[in-house]
Amino acid sequence: MKKIIALLLMLPFAFGCDGGSINNRNPNIPNYTVYLEINMNLPGYSSLLFPSNHIVNYSQGARGVVIFNTGSGYVAFDLACPNQDFASCTSAMTISGIEATCDCDDTVYNLFSGQSPGQQYPMKQYRVDINGSTLIVTN
Repeated sequence: MKKIIALLLMLPFAFGCDGGSINNRNPNIPNYTVYLEINMNLPGYSSLLFPSNHIVNYSQGARGVVIFNTGSGYVAFDLACPNQDFASCTSAMTISGIEATCDCDDTVYNLFSGQSPGQQYPMKQYRVDINGSTLIVTN
């Protein structure tokens, strides 16, 4: 009996962890492979060393990837509009300061969280790992 109770108590821990993955269950954005290495020692990426700055790479993701310094770390988001059909909204979001704007519906998303109040889906987020002065963005 004690073994059964112990097993039942351990089940939530076994199934409660997601292995550190990011939840991207957005049916509007296709899943393209993303692998991007950013060497922040290079002059073109030096702005990422300062909080609230960003860089954009249009060669990765569905419509490009924005990497943003939050001040306490880095986040990376796809530039495809998360609440618009991918085939009908063909432009990448526009970045201005700490906001990304979907040009198809004028929805504004916060780059710290990827959220927009009242919207069903946040911006599609990618994993950012730091290895010395190199950021590695993957999905």
